[in-house]
Amino acid sequence: MAGVVVVFDFDRTIIDKDSDRWVIDHFGIKKLFIELYSTLPWNTLVDRMIQEIHSQGRTIEEISECLKGVPLHPNIITAIKSAYNLGCDLRIASDANMFFIETILMHHGILEYFSEINTNPIKIDEQRRLRVFPYHDANSAPHGCTLCPPHMCKGKIIERIRNSASFVEGKKQFIYIGDGGGDFCPSVKLREEDYVMPRKGYPVWEMICSNKSLVKAEIHEWSTGDELEDKLLTLINKIGDCHTALKK
Repeated sequence: MAGVVVVFDFDRTIIDKDSDRWVIDHFGIKKLFIELYSTLPWNTLVDRMIQEIHSQGRTIEEISECLKGVPLHPNIITAIKSAYNLGCDLRIASDANMFFIETILMHHGILEYFSEINTNPIKIDEQRRLRVFPYHDANSAPHGCTLCPPHMCKGKIIERIRNSASFVEGKKQFIYIGDGGGDFCPSVKLREEDYVMPRKGYPVWEMICSNKSLVKAEIHEWSTGDELEDKLLTLINKIGDCHTALKK
């Protein structure tokens, strides 16, 4: 469907794990992570953990190999391919980072299906160490959203996509899929013609259930990879049927 923009979260949505914690656990630095957890913003904490991995002599190639072990539910892969083949514009909005996301998607052969990945940027320095930076610079350009962490507002991402020329001209609709607390703000930004798919039992689902009056979009919960695939493709076909009916 050319009129549908599907925006996925990444951790615990496309993958059933948290990519940051996957790397932290793999390299045996969970104790340090727990010690620093309450003292640093998440984005800064992840960068600190990666520097700890490098300080132990581990390379970026070893981090990449670790990420290739992250499993993807087969139905998530088929859902992404099917939505793309139906003409949907697929994007990602995630508080992970570009290196982790691209490495995992490329390994599973689905990176090419996404037109845009909105996440924390990375840099590989002159010592070939991976560095992670915030999506929003809270000091020079704060996003001003009280629902979101200082370094990323996914609601702003939804607004930017909606205000883009291609979106306005195409009169497109959103389907937003996520699980975490950071997915509540973009859910609130959706309109009545849009759809939100919160993962049942996860923070965004609980927040939506407690604040349904704030969410204008139609809500379709999911729990497993096969359920995500079924509900996503059902919604895409529903939108397609509506567009066909309007043209008659």
